Amino acid sequence: MKSFIVNKDQNGLHVVKVSTEVFPGLKAADLYKALKHKDIRIDGKKISSDVKVTEGQEVQVWLPDSLFDGEGDKVVIKKDPDYKIVAETDGLLIVNKRQGLPVHSGKNTGEQNLIDIIRRDTGNRSLELVHRIDMNTGGMVMLAKNKDYLEDAIELFRKDLVTKRYRCLVLGVPEGGETVLCKDDAIMNEVSAFLEKTRSGEVYVHDTEHPGDLPITTRYRVLQVFKGAGPEGTDVSEIECELVTGRTHQIRAQFAHLGHPIVGDGNYGRNKDNLFFKRKDGGRVRYQQLFATSLLLGKIPVTNSHHVLSGRNFTTEPRYEAVIVTGKKRNGNGR
Repeated sequence: MKSFIVNKDQNGLHVVKVSTEVFPGLKAADLYKALKHKDIRIDGKKISSDVKVTEGQEVQVWLPDSLFDGEGDKVVIKKDPDYKIVAETDGLLIVNKRQGLPVHSGKNTGEQNLIDIIRRDTGNRSLELVHRIDMNTGGMVMLAKNKDYLEDAIELFRKDLVTKRYRCLVLGVPEGGETVLCKDDAIMNEVSAFLEKTRSGEVYVHDTEHPGDLPITTRYRVLQVFKGAGPEGTDVSEIECELVTGRTHQIRAQFAHLGHPIVGDGNYGRNKDNLFFKRKDGGRVRYQQLFATSLLLGKIPVTNSHHVLSGRNFTTEPRYEAVIVTGKKRNGNGR
């Protein structure tokens, strides 16, 4: 992070323009991305648009030091590849995408996105996304090689033949919920609530149903607990989650509602807590520590073009940025 105080000559200019003047090595594109992620603050308040600044205000730009050309010690951060192929059949690709890369184009997503990159790399313009994950969530995404294969893949989700699991780091140690036996005999706790999504896209979770709410259900198990590894000696847990319903920001919003926000989550967590955690290079954690790590396939009928994947499971390891420092670690009920 680097900061500056707006001077008289900069009064009334937009924050992106002023920031590029103060830090010539910064690109406007990087600053617009920072605004999208609320990584620019004025007098300590996060902003998400290119507002005008006023003389005397303090502007903080929370970007990696490597983006500031000649400003302080330069840190080289090795960038993960955009994606890696996990599995491929005649009709499907399953890839592991990096955090920070949107799966498709959209408002404020920038020029790069997963589907366009893979279409370019494979030369197949007919590739389609079967499902989506958030831009700042890493992990597995399934793509169909044409629209016919897409229809059969969507059918797998409709008939509950695909189970999606995630791993993440949360504050505290989740407890409670109904004990359930999953399809693969994993034992998890199941928690349910109601989710409200406003017209502006904001998400809220309620214990009792409000008008317009959608029911949500998530299963989880604690994999390991890092004693005293969080702010003020709070424990940090790695948990595995299984989506029973798949609503917008379901895992992030529901666990924050339960009092266990995901480490690094700027929307549902507390900024003060997120700033406690650091990367290996000493920089701030940039993304929510959440990864789509498993796709479990059920018994696929031979009439479906993807029956070759019947009973197959695909798993990747999460690439957590946050360095968890603790003197003790004890196993949870998942390992």
